[in-house]
Amino acid sequence: MRRILGIGETVFDILFKDNQPIGAKPGGSVYNALISLGRLGLEPAFISEIGNDKIGTIIKDFLDANHVKTDYIYSFDKGKTPLALAFLDEKQNADYLFYKDYPSDRLDYIMPEIKADDILVIGSYYALNPVLHDKLVDLLDYAQEKKAIIYYDVNFRKSHINDVRHLMPTILDNFEYADIIKGSDEDFLNIYGEEGAEQIYHDHISFYSKNFIYTEGAKGAHIFGNKFSKQYQGNVITPVSTVGAGDNFNAGVIYGLIKENVTLDELKEGVSEEKWNSIARCAIDFSSFVCTTVDNYISPEFAQEYLKK
Repeated sequence: MRRILGIGETVFDILFKDNQPIGAKPGGSVYNALISLGRLGLEPAFISEIGNDKIGTIIKDFLDANHVKTDYIYSFDKGKTPLALAFLDEKQNADYLFYKDYPSDRLDYIMPEIKADDILVIGSYYALNPVLHDKLVDLLDYAQEKKAIIYYDVNFRKSHINDVRHLMPTILDNFEYADIIKGSDEDFLNIYGEEGAEQIYHDHISFYSKNFIYTEGAKGAHIFGNKFSKQYQGNVITPVSTVGAGDNFNAGVIYGLIKENVTLDELKEGVSEEKWNSIARCAIDFSSFVCTTVDNYISPEFAQEYLKK
């Protein structure tokens, strides 16, 4: 069985609507994707760090309950598990406020075993953080050496716009490693001050990777591959919350890659339109479902029904 691994932060999300809390649950960009993949029976493994506190215990127990392996999670005593407050606006989009108290020693984990065509997921500021980047590079070097597929979700928040100039070398470094690069129109507007799938792909991505996914919220996504380009429409839904939408789009892409048995060599040579169609459908379905709930991941019931397709 091909292995899925993800590295990223864990936070405890508290969701607000009209300045009142309406839900609280474990979260984090890669975390959310892996929970959905765990519910699909793929048993992903998570590399992260949590505080040795009540919130940390809730987060780890939730991973275990959803079939995500926790062997590579570092538990620290000096500091606390981060909190994320998500305030929904009238369009159900979230504005975040983070509370973090990390120790000086970070991410002390055992290197996992990685094999050819396994999938490693990285993304968000966790993949750019200068405190952690040397450790991330060790993992990326190992994954690349073993010929695993590296999936990079840019997920660049507006709060980091003032740091773009300093973070750009690391962003480009991640592009160098990535076999699939995925980002939203908002991500690239924050980084480059530009939008448009074709422009972003040809000006900033294609030099590093031929496989690029550009999402535009409810409008859908544009997927580029080796000698391939296609626009996919989003599902028509009434959103409740967009928290976790992009993370579950990632889960859908990864599920699609496994379902269609797409290998690293195939990504380099060119994935067929039929397979990209299947992958895009999974990604849009997962993302759409999460937008109709206040959860950060697909439900167990949705997962079981999807497995029957």
